[in-house]
Amino acid sequence: MTHSHFILHKPYGSLSQFIYELKRKKKLLGELHNFPQGTMAIGRIDEDSEGLLLLTTDGKMSEIVRSKKVDKEYYAQVDGIITQEAIEKMKNGVEIGFNGTKYITKPCESFIIKEIPVFGARGKKIRDERHGPTSWASITVNEGKFRQVRKMTAAVGFPTLRLVRVRIGNVHLNDLQAGEVKEVINFEL
Repeated sequence: MTHSHFILHKPYGSLSQFIYELKRKKKLLGELHNFPQGTMAIGRIDEDSEGLLLLTTDGKMSEIVRSKKVDKEYYAQVDGIITQEAIEKMKNGVEIGFNGTKYITKPCESFIIKEIPVFGARGKKIRDERHGPTSWASITVNEGKFRQVRKMTAAVGFPTLRLVRVRIGNVHLNDLQAGEVKEVINFEL
């Protein structure tokens, strides 16, 4: 059987799923492209986050991508000017809440981003400069606890204002625009 694979820039405000059975109207992945039957999102990105999402009709591929062997890199715009001390804390692992218990995140890669990334306007304005400065950090994890990156930046005193996944393994977001879908032969992980 031949499988289909897609790279998607999930826009802010949409869900990483095809079906939503609660009463409130939500934007779903199926509205972005005419995906073949059986297409599934590999992992998820929160409704208020954006960026790289892989989709496939191959369940085995989904398992590989979701494994701890594949790194996921995020760019986080945070409240305030993030410090090297905060970056070091995240690198070593920080305590976050997960499923009602305390959890220490695994060591990860993290660094301050000097140049402001260009992602285009977000569906909802974050805030303006009157509320103080913001800065950007790169955080690369290979685990995926619920809202983990947001919890990590908050744990070191710099809450996330905007979160964009830019890389999964060797697959990069590059210049894919929000809502844009690209079909690929396979994922070069």
